[in-house]
Amino acid sequence: MSADRDDIHDGLDLLATRRRVLQAALGAGGAAALGAGALGAFPQLAAAAAGKAGNFPEHKEWKFVFVNHVTTNPFFVPTQYGIADACALIGATYQWTGSPKSIASEMVNAMNTAIAAKVDGIAVCLVDLQAFNEPVKKAHAAGIPVFAYNADAKGNTRLAYIGQDLYLAGRALGERIVNLVDEGEVVGFIATPGQLNIQPRLDGAADAIKASGKTINFTQIASGPTVNEEVSRVDAYYAGHNDVKGMFAVDAGSTMAVAKAMEKYGLHEKGVRAGGFDLLPETLDAIDKGHLDFTIDQQPYLQGFYTVLEMALFQLSGGLTGPADINTGLKFITQDSVQPYLKTQSRYEGNSDAQKLIERSGPIG
Repeated sequence: MSADRDDIHDGLDLLATRRRVLQAALGAGGAAALGAGALGAFPQLAAAAAGKAGNFPEHKEWKFVFVNHVTTNPFFVPTQYGIADACALIGATYQWTGSPKSIASEMVNAMNTAIAAKVDGIAVCLVDLQAFNEPVKKAHAAGIPVFAYNADAKGNTRLAYIGQDLYLAGRALGERIVNLVDEGEVVGFIATPGQLNIQPRLDGAADAIKASGKTINFTQIASGPTVNEEVSRVDAYYAGHNDVKGMFAVDAGSTMAVAKAMEKYGLHEKGVRAGGFDLLPETLDAIDKGHLDFTIDQQPYLQGFYTVLEMALFQLSGGLTGPADINTGLKFITQDSVQPYLKTQSRYEGNSDAQKLIERSGPIG
């Protein structure tokens, strides 16, 4: 009989967790209907749903703040879905704040506001080598854990970094460029030169090209922090450099802008090679149509999801568990491998907000 009760309790916990996830997806009105309809006839189920999240001990509803450097950039749509999904699992809320145009002082102001509000955790893109050192120390002195995501800064006392190894990703980009281009002018577009979320990629690419010994003249060009700027500047660059042999980028918006220029001027058919980073829909379409040779996936969903889990584990364990650097990966997407990304609409790539299970097809790898 005891075993039966344990099974019932396990089932209630599972259903309670599912209800909270549905609540996040449906909003307050949908959740209220769910509670009245599905749970009203089962008082034990309703009690379980009102208690702890999953099998975690009861805790207050934590509030986490994510400080971003380009708050409206479409790259971070799946990141925000990852944050929301992890918060639904562990019983937390979050705020998305920072700067729309990568202004460090605006990000620091957002951090100071979060510290004053005594939030339970701060995640920040450390896009500047010095600007965030004192705010992080201030947060830690106030008992607020700080984690870096998407961009890291050497010497900063953040507890852990969750994101791609940016320099090694750049080296991989450079090695791919060397395989595609034998010689001549090659451009590397970067939204905001010097910022630590993307500059290490360009540095890595330049080092790999130099190490190859090929006679490639690799030039860095600033494209701007907003999508409209990136599109116009990439287009303008090609208008003045028709002899370019390769056009590459180290951020999502610039990669999409390269794709637009490649298609507009039919450059792939003229022998120009191109590629970049991330999975914006326009980028994936351009790979499918043969305008781009590749893009690199750094899994932005995980940069939000894992960061929330680390902050939650830090709180659950009294600071003993949680902080751990996580490399969210490097995966080349080419015309041979792009179809599953085009056919799948999900929160994990940011092209759908629907809460649904994605059925995998075909072998792994």
